[in-house]
This record gives sequence, C-alpha cells and structure tokens, in this order.
Amino acid sequence: MLLIISILQIVYSAVDFSDDNLDVNTKELALFEKQFDSLQRLRLEKKKFKRYPFNPNYITDYKGYQLGMSIEEIDRLLVYRKKGKFVNSKKEFQNITKVSDSLLKEIAPYFKFPDWVLKRQAKLKSKTRKASVNKKSDTNYTDPYVISSTDINKATIDDFLTIQGIGETLSERIVKYRGKLQGYTYNDQLFEVWNLDRKTAERILKVFKVMEKPLIKKINVNTASFKEVLAIPYIDYTLCKKIFEFRDEVAELQNIAELKNIEGFPLEKYNRIVLYLLAQ
Repeated sequence: MLLIISILQIVYSAVDFSDDNLDVNTKELALFEKQFDSLQRLRLEKKKFKRYPFNPNYITDYKGYQLGMSIEEIDRLLVYRKKGKFVNSKKEFQNITKVSDSLLKEIAPYFKFPDWVLKRQAKLKSKTRKASVNKKSDTNYTDPYVISSTDINKATIDDFLTIQGIGETLSERIVKYRGKLQGYTYNDQLFEVWNLDRKTAERILKVFKVMEKPLIKKINVNTASFKEVLAIPYIDYTLCKKIFEFRDEVAELQNIAELKNIEGFPLEKYNRIVLYLLAQ
C-alpha cells in the first residue's frame, strides 16, 4: 500500500495540472483524487493505536500513555498495586487514578476483570435491583454493599466476597469449615481453611472477627464412641486410637487435662481439641 501511495504521490506531483489544455474538472481527475484520499485514510487508520480487552490492574507506564492517562494518574494506580491491592470495577479505577469521566468512558469498555469479580458484581447488581424494589415498603432497608455482620460466625457467603482475593469457592469453603468447627472460637482458626493463603486470611480478619464465641456441644471422653471422637476436628485416626488406649489404661479420665499425658499428644492442638471434649 505504501508503494501505491508513493507512486500516486509522484504522479500527482509530476503532472502539471496548470496546463490550460487540461480540464481539471474531468471525471478522471476527480476519480484519481478520490482514490488517493482513500488510500491516505487507510494508511492513517493502520497507524492508529488499537485497543483490546485488558485487565486495568496491569497497566504499565507505556500502556497508560497509549490510553491517554497522565503520569500522575498512572503513578496513582502503580502505588495502589504495590500495596497488593486490586481495582475491581471501573468506578474503583476512577477513584484510585482520578481519571476524567470522558477518558473513563472511552477506555472502560475495554476493561476485562477475572470471572470471580464479574460474578461478584453480578450478585451485587442483583441485590441492588431487589433492594430498590423493596426499599419503599421495607423500613429496615440497608445498603446491599454493606456487609450484614462483621462477626465471622454470622457473616454470609456474600459478605466474604467483599474481601479482595475471595471468590465464591473460597467464601463457601470458609462457611463450610465454620460449620465443621461448630463456629470459629479463635480468629486464627481461619488459617486452617484449605487453600486459603495467609495474606488473604489476614485481609479477612481486618474486617471479620470472632465477636461471640460459639456454643459447642461437648462429648464425654469417658463414654464417647470411637466414631464420635474421630469426628472431632483436629483428631485423626492415630490420635483417636491413642486416646482410647489411654482411656482403657486409666479406666476413666478424672480431668480432661490428663490428655496431655498421652505419649505423642499434640500439645499445640490441646486448646482446640478440648473445645469438643470433657471428662465427667
């Protein structure tokens, strides 16, 4: 194409259109000029920066420059990201970067967030629609973006979704493990949730904490069946077997603290195990 344009430019400049014998209004000349202008436009279009869907959390200095962001706006995003935080909506992107409404309107259609973010946004939108319908008749209406409780034992799956890095799977897992424990007694029990990394757990604990300790149903270690003891969190088959062998040896535990006398008993788990056992 560049070759064609160059040839046309040479022809266009070489021909003396000032000749009195040349009719500059001829159809041929008009067609020639139209073709020349069309090729020029195509060349300029190819030079334009093309945008593709992208995650705004990973905008670099060069990418930001191409998008039309100022140095200050790019720096604000980079500083925010260095803290390990992410933007999860176009509104949040604007709050952090301070880009203008016009620029946001231009680039936001190309934002591409992870699936878990999109699912969370869809849930929040659904809750907003339902709330708007019931707002007039419901005197107890609350903002759907406000969590229902900061008590980790009362928070819902949707509440945990408000924490950065928590998707639906992890949120459900936190609630499921809470059920297995009969409720979180200690904040650091959250670190025991499978596949929940420590940094994310720490972000959760900045918002959700144990406000009221759960009422856990304890069983008598002297009369409980092997299956009942084995079902207790923190007790595996090997430890369960040791507990029953010790019980047979002493006939009856007078105090639950006697568990510490069992050879190989995990003392670091004692405070958690006795949440479920008593001796009487």
